[in-house]
Amino acid sequence: MLAGKKLLLIVAGGIAAYKTLELVRRLRERGCAVRALLTEAGAQFVTPLSLQALTEDKVYDRLFSLTDESEMGHIQLSRDADLLVVAPATADLLAKMAAGLADDLASTVLLATDKPVLAAPAMNVRMWRHPATRANLETLRARGLLTVGPNEGDMACGEYGPGRMAEPAEILVAIETALRGAGPLAGRRALVTSGPTYEAIDPVRYLANRSSGRQGHAIAAALGRLGAETTLVSGPTRLEDPAGVRVVHIESAEQMLEACRQALPADVAVCAAAVVDWKVKAQAEQKLKKNGGGPPSLELTETPDVLASLARAGNLRPGLLIGFAAETQDVVAYARRKRESKGCDWILANDVSPESGTFGGEENSIHLIDARSQVESWPRMSKQAVAERLAARIAETLQSSAEQSSAGDGAA
Repeated sequence: MLAGKKLLLIVAGGIAAYKTLELVRRLRERGCAVRALLTEAGAQFVTPLSLQALTEDKVYDRLFSLTDESEMGHIQLSRDADLLVVAPATADLLAKMAAGLADDLASTVLLATDKPVLAAPAMNVRMWRHPATRANLETLRARGLLTVGPNEGDMACGEYGPGRMAEPAEILVAIETALRGAGPLAGRRALVTSGPTYEAIDPVRYLANRSSGRQGHAIAAALGRLGAETTLVSGPTRLEDPAGVRVVHIESAEQMLEACRQALPADVAVCAAAVVDWKVKAQAEQKLKKNGGGPPSLELTETPDVLASLARAGNLRPGLLIGFAAETQDVVAYARRKRESKGCDWILANDVSPESGTFGGEENSIHLIDARSQVESWPRMSKQAVAERLAARIAETLQSSAEQSSAGDGAA
């Protein structure tokens, strides 16, 4: 896919710039020619020599250079590549792109290019959430800018939240998708559930669980990057809505089920939400008070089963229905039984015992159990990596099914 392609990599100033060295290595392994452009601030984090050694090409860093302009003018530099990749894309450079400024080589090249541009934003969480940055991104995306990330996690500055640059593997997938034009899931509809549900006890209290929603959100974003028209039905989380994905915010299991029904039909549905299993049979209209007689007696009843309901949706059943089995013991055995009882095609079993750190954490360990009850165990990896691997597996499966169907029609 990347062999013979030409990329211009623009490295701006940020601690995440070190990741671009790994990205260049992976691109070169795949036969992609990479030319690097290093900003003045970017050179504070990675050296021109490092990029030159890995790209095996000259590194460009100055707008007013007689040598550079005679060998490769900035206009030619802006148009000689199949794709321009900005990693890290800082708040400053994004602002320049949105305003159409051209006061250094990077901004001049980006303004002069007629080729697609993919940006991997990286910045402090407060900068990422600032209205100016959000407005700049909205403007740039409306003009066709492609983005990957950022991810949520610890910052070099000591803060935590969205703003970490996407990992090289994620950027690589985004580059392949951008160069392909339309992703392998183009024309497909995807439905993903994410996060916890809240089941009200009274107007101020509720039953819930510890799900962060990170895995479901990452899956929705990954499917969207592969071209699927994706709807994410999310319970309450602290996460940013994934770019390029339609998001429906809900609280209860009943609301989630109704939102899923409204999103059908779908070619694939991934039920990654941790739906609360029980709710109080009768929600109190007023806040329950302490009366000295001990805690109130709460009568519980089951909440709607979203996964099983989608499996029984008749003609609207998703073509590929995938559930999650969050277990604390006998993970694979329980998951096998759950796949059969729910009527879904695949189950992704994961260990959510307290010592695993999965609930609320950044990593996951998956056992994929397919329709034949065969188990494929994945190594422990980031939830972003799990999402990319699952999205690729979904694309492969749907493509294979379409080819088999087409062959069957031809034989008839």
